[in-house]
Amino acid sequence: MSTARQGPLLLGVRHHGPGSARAVRAALDAARPAAVLVEGPPEGDALLALAADPGMRPPVALLAHAADDPGRAAFWPLAGFSPEWVAIRWAQQAGVPVRFMDLPAAHALATTGESDDAEPDAVRPDPLAVLAETAGYDDPERWWEDVVEHRGTRGAGEEALGAFEALGEAMEALREAYGDGGHRRDLVREAYMRQRMRAARREFGDGYAVVCGAWHVPALRTRTTIAADKALLTGLPKVKVETTWVPWTHRRLARAGGYGAGITSPGWYAHLFAARDRPVERWLTKVAGLLREEDRQVSSAHVIEAVRLAETLAAMRGRPLPGLTETLEAVRAVMCDGSDVPLALVEDRLVVGDVLGEVPDAAPVVPLQRDLTRQQRSLRLKAEAQERELELDLRKDTDAAKSLLLHRLRLLGIGWGTPTASRGSTGTFRETWRLRWQPELSVRVAEAGIWGTTVLAAATARAEADAAAAGELGGVTALAEQCLLAGLSEALPAVLRALAERAALDTDVARLAKALPALARSLRYGDVRGTDATALGAVAAGLAERICVALPPACAAGLDADAAAELRGHIDGVHTAVGLLADDDAADADDGLRGRWSEVLRKLTDRDTVPGVIRGRAARLLLDDGRLEAEETARLMGLALSPAAPPADAAGWIEGFAGGSSGGGTLLVHDDRLLGLIDTWLVGVPERAFTDVLPLLRRTFGAYEPGVRRTLGELVRRGPGGPAAAQSAGDAPEGFAPELDRERADAVTELVRMLLASPDAVTAA
Repeated sequence: MSTARQGPLLLGVRHHGPGSARAVRAALDAARPAAVLVEGPPEGDALLALAADPGMRPPVALLAHAADDPGRAAFWPLAGFSPEWVAIRWAQQAGVPVRFMDLPAAHALATTGESDDAEPDAVRPDPLAVLAETAGYDDPERWWEDVVEHRGTRGAGEEALGAFEALGEAMEALREAYGDGGHRRDLVREAYMRQRMRAARREFGDGYAVVCGAWHVPALRTRTTIAADKALLTGLPKVKVETTWVPWTHRRLARAGGYGAGITSPGWYAHLFAARDRPVERWLTKVAGLLREEDRQVSSAHVIEAVRLAETLAAMRGRPLPGLTETLEAVRAVMCDGSDVPLALVEDRLVVGDVLGEVPDAAPVVPLQRDLTRQQRSLRLKAEAQERELELDLRKDTDAAKSLLLHRLRLLGIGWGTPTASRGSTGTFRETWRLRWQPELSVRVAEAGIWGTTVLAAATARAEADAAAAGELGGVTALAEQCLLAGLSEALPAVLRALAERAALDTDVARLAKALPALARSLRYGDVRGTDATALGAVAAGLAERICVALPPACAAGLDADAAAELRGHIDGVHTAVGLLADDDAADADDGLRGRWSEVLRKLTDRDTVPGVIRGRAARLLLDDGRLEAEETARLMGLALSPAAPPADAAGWIEGFAGGSSGGGTLLVHDDRLLGLIDTWLVGVPERAFTDVLPLLRRTFGAYEPGVRRTLGELVRRGPGGPAAAQSAGDAPEGFAPELDRERADAVTELVRMLLASPDAVTAA
């Protein structure tokens, strides 16, 4: 061992640096130590053997969590180009012991969230930034690439050892200038590392190697007494921990992901580590392949020219080889035509990347994780780091099982999948999910393990507990909907009991109205999934009856504009829910829930004390249901827009009747009388009041489709003698015959039916 110092081989590295990783391998090959100590929690020693398992594919992370509080957890990520991973694999291949040497996770997790007693104004220096500035560089990443990543250390053991010695001396100078940087916890960690080194010396003499962050090397070289180190470690809090390996991703190695020891370009570093020769040429070939997949015209000539430009830029800047900066500049200029849009794709997919590691089955996991893994394999739902959409047809057994699993995981707080709007059918037999596996979900699985050993049992227990703890009616109704979506029939009785209790005690009509739509949807989902929801239907019907009684007085209780707008939204929700709850027979249309709800809407339209936005909305809902004649609608609008009505209230009526995405614009296009009433009222609004009602009117008419707005404008411009008036007088519009040609209409009936049918109906046909 040709080092300038006596004692163990101290290899100070940059975490996740491919240059450091190559140098570590070369230095270990040259020194052939009898054992290797690696920065990491010693609780992971028992898991190190799994690093040699063929099923272990980095990036992975050592996960440690408190046994009684899985949410208190910490990760130690390792990529294939991490120096620590290279040291572990070298030791296993060389047949020498390898151990972790950092402060135990039992102590680290016990102090998570507590202050490390840093001095108030102390800031730990960035060693790379200081060294780069000293060398005349303004970019630490560029300096590191030039002096480490681009060095020819592959196989050059003596050169690698000399580089580590020089880096250690540089860090020693920094520590002399900055001390511990004001972070006392580093002193505790380094005291424990020295203890592990003393134990290794007793076992192996000085013939062992240490692989740790370069910042710690001077402290590990410092001679201290055993008593002094013990004093720093005495009295540290401690918790019981459990450890395992979990998959990690390149994206979570990135500094932008919030990882403190992260790097800016994990995908680029992985390429540098794996490329045996011509790294720039190979990298630009990857870039060309990616851009071709996105239908961009990139040829071999583009690759050759990009290589030449990158090398020219490096030579102009005095760099030994093109770095990431020069390479990306060449990509932008040659392959992206100067555009940052395709370049952003290259940076996302290749500079960072979505590589997801794998962990062998032999790794210890909580029983819940084992059940989840089994279901993932059975349903062929592979965990992937890159986001993807999953379309499900719930009439198929496999798709229905996937839906149940994803909904159960969401109820457990494991957000692997997120429901999203479907691009196809909006029926209850279709679901669209956006899937993306994040490494932190492994912690969520461990946390959820307290509820049960299987996903079904855990979700059931969690739902029952949430129902008992829910403080508001809305929370229980949402939970009932989740239970039916997740097929948790055993949890429904407890949820329904809590629902009935909250509904009986709640007197706020807004909360009741907000809760009803979720119950109606739940009944619909229960029908689709074959779940018996009879008891839920009884609760929903009782809730609807209470709303019918309490709503009219609540709407007349002096509501301000915001409260009226909120209640108007609740009325829309109740109207939709009543349509789902009511029977389809003719008797119910007049005597049942649908009929009683129509009576409530009629009361709202007739009461002057009800805000205009609610009166207008009630009138529109009645009109759409065929329970309000055109003549009566015109009469109500005429009263609402009479000169005696306050302009703000009249504008609110218009917003409630014709606003939003309810098709109000189309209605006005086809009903000349209603449009004329609004036009006449608008012309007569006093100038001072017009300024106040203008925002309401802009919100109402601004939501219409551009074509509808243009048509309305044309009708108003033409005035009473326009086409709409002519049509109302019985004259056929230009281009149409006076009467319907039934033979020609019947010829296209089948085609129209197919065009207007849902995708489900088309499939069935």
